[in-house]
Amino acid sequence: MGQENQELIYIVEDHDVIREGVRQYLELSGYTVRGFGTLKAAKEAVTSQLPNLLIQDVMLPDGDGFAFVKQLKQKCDCPVIFMTARSEESDRILGFELGADDYISKPFSPKELVLRVQAVLRRYHNGSYHPSDGRLYVGEHWMNFDEQNHRLEVDDTEAVLTAAEWRILSYLIENSHHLVSRSQILEECFDYNVESYERVVDTHIKNIRSKLGDGPWIETVRGYGYRFIGHEKDSGEL
Repeated sequence: MGQENQELIYIVEDHDVIREGVRQYLELSGYTVRGFGTLKAAKEAVTSQLPNLLIQDVMLPDGDGFAFVKQLKQKCDCPVIFMTARSEESDRILGFELGADDYISKPFSPKELVLRVQAVLRRYHNGSYHPSDGRLYVGEHWMNFDEQNHRLEVDDTEAVLTAAEWRILSYLIENSHHLVSRSQILEECFDYNVESYERVVDTHIKNIRSKLGDGPWIETVRGYGYRFIGHEKDSGEL
């Protein structure tokens, strides 16, 4: 048996064999796991208790897993891994656009899924980056980036980021005024570097920009990647 783990994982998958196989494999790795064959059952479960991680199929008999995650993300920032037979790039992009932390296509190795679960939970709880907390400026706009309390305020308005968006922004701030490529963001923020996933970075950056408001915080360097251009206020500035 694996080491006992307090973290609770929900699996929403209508195929009984796949759901039970994943559940058993994760339990052997020490996680507490609950499986659901319908979105209705999953919705009832998250209403009473949120999991530490959701593994979500997309095509369910009573609805769309993408729509369910979109609704869930409006209420909380539970980490999500999509587990689906829909492997088209457009589906992966949509999954990440909805705030997913990872996307695994069927068929897959149970061992690979466990490794991805471990990576997502490790990033979510521990954080990968520790840029200096404090107020940053660009033009007339300001940002208060509070890594310790996981809060972001932009021009007197709180901005709510998904876990993936937070990791990307945190990494860009840590490397302020340095060019960062898409492949670097994939490798450092998601633990993989696959060319077909580079559009995922663009999607996350687009979402982050929309939440940061009017300030030109993130500069696009065509053909390469991105650069965070906010800065601390100089002592001589008012």
